Amino acid sequence: MSREQTSSSWRSDPSHDTGSARALLVLADGEVFEGEAVGWTPPDGVATGELVFNTVMSGYQEVLTDPSYAGQVIAFTYPHIGNYGTSQADSEARRPFCRGVVVRDLAERPSNWRSTQSLGSFLDYHKIPGITGVDTRRLTRHIRSQGSMPCAFGTAPEDVLARAAALEPGTEGVDLVSEVTTPAPYTFGNGPLRVVALDFGVKSTMLAYLGAIARVEVMPAGTPADEVLSSDPDGVFLSNGPGDPSALGHLAAEIKMLLGEVPIFGICLGHQLLGVSLGAETFKLPFGHHGGNHPVKRLSSGTVEITSQNHNYAVRGESLDGVEVTHVNLNDGVIEGMRCEEAAAFSVQYHPEAAPGPHDARYLFEEFRIAMEARR
Repeated sequence: MSREQTSSSWRSDPSHDTGSARALLVLADGEVFEGEAVGWTPPDGVATGELVFNTVMSGYQEVLTDPSYAGQVIAFTYPHIGNYGTSQADSEARRPFCRGVVVRDLAERPSNWRSTQSLGSFLDYHKIPGITGVDTRRLTRHIRSQGSMPCAFGTAPEDVLARAAALEPGTEGVDLVSEVTTPAPYTFGNGPLRVVALDFGVKSTMLAYLGAIARVEVMPAGTPADEVLSSDPDGVFLSNGPGDPSALGHLAAEIKMLLGEVPIFGICLGHQLLGVSLGAETFKLPFGHHGGNHPVKRLSSGTVEITSQNHNYAVRGESLDGVEVTHVNLNDGVIEGMRCEEAAAFSVQYHPEAAPGPHDARYLFEEFRIAMEARR
C-alpha cells in the first residue's frame, strides 16, 4: 500500500477523529506513517529512538516500564492498547525508560477496577511521547522485512522528522545501562539466603522472586567484583537491561572475576554479559524478540516452554567453548540458555519472571536457590 493510500484511509476512518494533533512517524529508510499525537509532546515536536515491535496482547504497562527498552520506541502489534488503564502496582521500574510508543488504537476510557490512570495520561505524566492511528500491521511487516531501525515521530514537519531519523544512532555500540541502573545500593526481600543483584535495568518482579528466597542487595551495574564479594553473598544475580552488550566490556570483565567464586544466575542482558565473560561473542538480531509467546526448548527434558522475551542481541552459539547450551528458541534457533558447571553459573535469554506472562520457566529461581544452598 502506498503512503498516499494509507493517508487517505487514515483520514476517512472516523475512529481517529479525536481532535488530537496530526503526527507522523518517519523511519530511517524513508517510510512514513500517519497518525495522531498522544501522551507527552516534546517542545520541538520530535521524538527519536530505535523502533521495535512487541506482540503481547496484554501487559503493556510491564512492557513500557521494562528498563530494557531504554533507547527504543515500542510499536504494539495488538490493535487495542490501554483498555484496562494503568496501575502503579504494575510498573516494573521507577519510571519508563523507553523513548516512545506507537499504537493502532489507544483506548481513551479504560475499564478496570484497579486502574488509577488512563494509558494516555500515564504517558503524559512520565513525559513519554506516543502516536496512535498508525497502520501497525503494515509497520510490523516492514520491520520484519527491513529490520529494526532508527525512527523519528511527532508533530514536526516531515522533512524535520526525516532528518532526525537519519541522525538517530540507535542502540548499537551504545552504553544504555548507565542510564537505567540504580545510583546507590539498596536492599530488598527477607529470604534466608544472601544475593547480590547487579542492576543493569532490573525489573521489580525479578526482585520479588529473588526476595522470596534471599535478602537481596541491589548494587549499581559497575560495582567492582571485589566489592561484590566483600559482602559474602551466597549468589550473584545478573539482571536484564537495555542495549548492546558489546559496549559493556567493562561490566563483563567484572563478571569474569566472579566466575567460580559464587553461584551466578543471569537473565536477558545478564545472560549475554555472562556469555561474554565466558569468552563468547554477541550479535544483533534483525528485529529482535519482543513478545509473550516464544517457544523455547529445554534440552535436558525436551519440554517446550512458552516464554516472554525482550531483547535485540543474542549470544553467538559457535563462539561458546566449554559451556553447555541448555535452551534454544524454536523459532530461529537462538541460544536461550546456557550453563557452565565449572563456574556454577547459568543463565537464560528470556524472562522467567514475566508478569503478566507465561509461568513455564519460574523453576529457574528454584534452581538458583538450590545452587546457592549447595555452596553454603
